[in-house]
Amino acid sequence: MTSASAIEVGSHNSAVPVTLADFRRLFNELDKGNLNKLSEVYSEDIQFQDPLGSVQGLDALTQYFASAYANAISCRFEFSEPVVDGSFSAVPWVMHLRHKRINGGREIQVDGISHLRIANGKVCYHRDYFDAGQLLYENLPVVGGVIRWIKGYAG
Repeated sequence: MTSASAIEVGSHNSAVPVTLADFRRLFNELDKGNLNKLSEVYSEDIQFQDPLGSVQGLDALTQYFASAYANAISCRFEFSEPVVDGSFSAVPWVMHLRHKRINGGREIQVDGISHLRIANGKVCYHRDYFDAGQLLYENLPVVGGVIRWIKGYAG
């Protein structure tokens, strides 16, 4: 396995570093008003899954993100170096999210990683791994306190 920057230009995977750069750029520009940019990075037959749902196809992904971003105040990502193995990549990240319905609109941080497959310069498979509790449950008024207490007790 190599980091994305170590892939030689001209190899059959030379599109991977460019696509990964486009992926990172996209997610720091994306909001409910520019979801048309998804087609710059994703293939028409994209398979997407995260802990909250899964969709197939670019139209379904656009609808999924429209729902996800509907009440977002702001969302940005800090990406770490991707790990690349052929057409597959793992991209660690920290999401900084402000959402009208989560934590009173105050920023939360969620750690995660995106597992991607890139073909023909587009992401055709995207699976996000993150703790849904860190995103949602820990930030609910009553339930959040209980979950944080349980995590503290168990840890």
